[in-house]
Amino acid sequence: MDLSLFYFANDTAIAGTGGRYELLLEGAKFADRSGLAAVWTPERHFHPFGGAYPNPSVLGAAIAAVTERVAIRAGSVVAPLHHPLRIAEEWAVVDNLSNGRVGLAFASGWHSVDFILRREDYENRRERVIEAVDEVRSLWGGGTYSGLDGQGRPVEVRAFPPPVQPELPVWLTAARGIETFEAAGRLKAGVLTHMLGQDPPELARKIAAYRTAAQKHHPGWNGHVVLMLHTLLGTDIDVVREQVRGPFSAYLKSSMHLIARSLIGDDIDLEQINESDMDYLVARAFDRYFTIGGLFGTVEDAQGLVESAAGLGVDEIACLVDFGVEKSTVIAGFEHLGELQRRIVAEHQPVEFSTLRQGEFR
Repeated sequence: MDLSLFYFANDTAIAGTGGRYELLLEGAKFADRSGLAAVWTPERHFHPFGGAYPNPSVLGAAIAAVTERVAIRAGSVVAPLHHPLRIAEEWAVVDNLSNGRVGLAFASGWHSVDFILRREDYENRRERVIEAVDEVRSLWGGGTYSGLDGQGRPVEVRAFPPPVQPELPVWLTAARGIETFEAAGRLKAGVLTHMLGQDPPELARKIAAYRTAAQKHHPGWNGHVVLMLHTLLGTDIDVVREQVRGPFSAYLKSSMHLIARSLIGDDIDLEQINESDMDYLVARAFDRYFTIGGLFGTVEDAQGLVESAAGLGVDEIACLVDFGVEKSTVIAGFEHLGELQRRIVAEHQPVEFSTLRQGEFR
């Protein structure tokens, strides 16, 4: 199991402090020196929640400047909002700045307001994201793109600069629909997912479908599944619970359209629920997701959840750390996350034959 950092800040929680990206950069430096696998930044538009991240390639360039080994990943590029040439160009720059550490998760997008940037692709966004994966991969490998120039003439162009990596690491962002998991398997892409709106048995079934598709279309390749979990570790689970209750509840409330199905079914119109009932639903959701939807508590608590996630078929946990908890508390929690990383590595170190007593070798 790999660990990585994931960001999705509520911009209003840090506005005016003068350090909007301090936690991102401090976390990236921590991840780099502590052996974490990657740092993920999202693409979010026109809303305070996540609004600090309108362009993950720009922030990826900043991360490249302060790190040496950790992977720099978009979680995710909303592909239908962009021309594939621009995606390939921007991320090739980051790949060069980082000496070949870029990876991209692609998402179709779901907020209609975001598509003010590219209205024509909203209705077919799910098809467009699949097309974009193929197009960007081709451009990344030196392929050409055909189109019309400003004078209406047919032209064929390549993206520059050429990247460092000959092949672009790719994931598809998936959650509710099993079809996206299966599409990722067909595309030979990883999966980036979360626990909002799905429970562990459901996620296990989707991962199994992903692996089946991967093996069918790419024999011998087993894929890569990344699970995003809100994360805060400390020395006392009850203290951690109270530290995250407010900000995590606010996050759940903003995501109620995703989690409502698991709490109240598909037949309830959230617009008709009054404030007190909404607060009740969020309180129920907090109790549920504190256990299964977050990496919360002590290092020992986290080890148990890591083992459970591995049992579902997860290869990497992307730890979302900037969901509204006070910055100093998050930074203090990095120490415990580093300890979790060390324990995971220690558990999987090969044992030297000379250290085994007779009869122990298997």
